[in-house]
Amino acid sequence: MANPTGEQISKASADTLSRSAHAAEKIMKDSSNTLTESGKGSAAAVQDLTKAYQELAAKNVKNLTAAMEALVAVKNPAEFLELQQRLIKDSVEAAVNDSRQIAELTKAVFTAAFEPVKKQIEAAQKTART
Repeated sequence: MANPTGEQISKASADTLSRSAHAAEKIMKDSSNTLTESGKGSAAAVQDLTKAYQELAAKNVKNLTAAMEALVAVKNPAEFLELQQRLIKDSVEAAVNDSRQIAELTKAVFTAAFEPVKKQIEAAQKTART
């Protein structure tokens, strides 16, 4: 087998560098696109969470107003205690349900926001194995 010439070595090195540069360019472009997609997803996630918190605040104001009106309409101490216990029970149940819904929404929106990053990492791992 003949020894490669300096020109052949230079050409092989240039080809290798060119392939490496193209691979790096693709990785950078994919990373940029992934970050853009993730940013859009994160913005949507924040908007969804903001809307959910606004709806929750509006509901709580409405419930507080209704509770105050009910307390004002009470005619005797026994009725007051019964109403107070019912309001406390309803409030605790509502707080638990609201917390569960906000947690589920938070998980769903941030999972969706980071899905592009997850896909890119999986693709990079698959490429690295081959």
